[in-house]
Amino acid sequence: MADIRVTVKPGSRSGDRIETAADGSLVVHLRAKPVDGAANAALLEQLAEHWDLPKSRLTIVRGTTSRQKVVRRDESSRRTIGR
Repeated sequence: MADIRVTVKPGSRSGDRIETAADGSLVVHLRAKPVDGAANAALLEQLAEHWDLPKSRLTIVRGTTSRQKVVRRDESSRRTIGR
């Protein structure tokens, strides 16, 4: 498992995209608005696609109501190449 610091920018007009900040954390721009959990759902969807993981392997462990979040990535059941 890995915990990743993420800054979310909901309501972005520039579209959905993921950038890496200078400190190694991620900045995720989302079109979704922070209403009724829509931005959190869109965040997990974008990260799952970015890391090629099912959404069920991602969890927001801190910051569900903040733009600063910590997302846990669980890769425990992924197979390694050549296994």
